[in-house]
Amino acid sequence: MKGTASGGSFIAFGDYALQAQEPCWMTARQIEAARRAIVHHLKRGGKVWIRVFPDKPVTKKPAEVRMGSGKGAPDHWVAVVRPGRILFELAGVDPVLAKEAMRLASYKLPIKTKFLAREEVGSSKESGGGAAEGHAAAV
Repeated sequence: MKGTASGGSFIAFGDYALQAQEPCWMTARQIEAARRAIVHHLKRGGKVWIRVFPDKPVTKKPAEVRMGSGKGAPDHWVAVVRPGRILFELAGVDPVLAKEAMRLASYKLPIKTKFLAREEVGSSKESGGGAAEGHAAAV
């Protein structure tokens, strides 16, 4: 998990995002808890994108089992998250509502995070870069 995120480090779909600041193995339960916190605060408004997926199995042997006799069975699934990775994105909501929803979601996660907003949303003037480049400003 050394280094920063090689992919998924810019806002691609929404207007606001939650970015990881530390490396970790994020479990499927943690991702789901954060997603529920966002959806609950938005009250069926806006659109949410989950940009991480738990595709790595973590094995564990049962309690009080002797050493040896092979590898344990898959216990849970994790997503390998590196610093800079976008975890969640939001669109179609007020900036204050989006920031509060992301703050609530960050409490459910095991790492420090940063709230980002697309530059076109925060300012009234158009910038040179389009949505494809995913320019973002920390708020």
